[in-house]
Amino acid sequence: MKTISLILLFCISVFANDSVHEFAPSKDCQKCHAQIYDEFYGSMHSNATVDKDVIHKAVWNKQVAMTKTEQYSCGKCHTPAADNLDKMLKEGEKALPDAKNATHQEAISCAYCHRIEKIEEHKQSNTNIISKTSKEYYGSGRSSLDSPYHKIKTDENENFKNGNICVGCHSHNVNKAGLNLCSTNVNKEMNESNCVSCHMPKVDGSFSSLTDTKTHSFHGFAGAHNNSNMLAKHVDISLLKNIDHFIVNIDNRSSHALLLHPARVAVLKISVTRDEKTTELEKEIFVRVIGKGGEPSMPWMADSVIKDTMIQANEKRAVKREFKLEKGDKVDVVLGWFLVNPKVVEALGLQDEKVAAEFKVFKKQSFTF
Repeated sequence: MKTISLILLFCISVFANDSVHEFAPSKDCQKCHAQIYDEFYGSMHSNATVDKDVIHKAVWNKQVAMTKTEQYSCGKCHTPAADNLDKMLKEGEKALPDAKNATHQEAISCAYCHRIEKIEEHKQSNTNIISKTSKEYYGSGRSSLDSPYHKIKTDENENFKNGNICVGCHSHNVNKAGLNLCSTNVNKEMNESNCVSCHMPKVDGSFSSLTDTKTHSFHGFAGAHNNSNMLAKHVDISLLKNIDHFIVNIDNRSSHALLLHPARVAVLKISVTRDEKTTELEKEIFVRVIGKGGEPSMPWMADSVIKDTMIQANEKRAVKREFKLEKGDKVDVVLGWFLVNPKVVEALGLQDEKVAAEFKVFKKQSFTF
């Protein structure tokens, strides 16, 4: 098989500084925001770098090998707090990931996100405009907060108030060929819900040691990698029994596709247990593959969508199985995904990496007749 056909594509959500800024280290936030810091520390925002994310590293290594690039343009997404981000994004400059550079290892830092003053919308990708006041942060809570370290400003930042602060990063990413590599819903609406209410739901615990609140917004960022159980309530699974077959319905009530990243593959597993004997039925695969010339390719080469069976926004997908159910039968349904398509794990050198090879269960449901 051709090597190019084995490579599954890594799509990134795009965001950037409007210029280089200095950001307070996230560790500084821990003293007053201990629970939030612990959540953040284990999140993909904190672990987005080449040195911390093995999947990103594998794809980055492919990019270097194929293009001989000396610029870490991925830094716009993965290390926006880098002190040399301007060189990463400027043609002709040389700027690569540096494990010894503390600002690179900050990844998508606390200070970076909370200094997003506004979002500029562009055709290729949006841009986060960063406040130049280093310790004056934005948030969605109180309009003012007395702190020995910083001030919080909420009255003038609608993006934090309405939960759309994420669309500066996760709206869309169009490559040079004009292909939108991965995209959320640009309308930013879902039955009065938003990015923050779904991916940063309220959890128990005060947001700061300086004030007492019962809850705070979860900063572990529920997603495909971690804490996906928090999102399961937005996808319903039901079963319809007919005379000689049955249908499993998957109702995706979110405003974007079930999975956005073209490297990921969703799988529906269905089994029937009758008289203590379990029969595994055919799996249903949901995938979106981008490429060039009819073959899968890396994202900077892709110019078309080759295949798209992914469950879309607000879609109710019906999966039919020709199996006659009888009284007493139990049908077990499991919906989950691989972060990397199993067909290309080895090609990317990830066969020994659990995070890339394991099947992540998203939602289980059983039906007894």
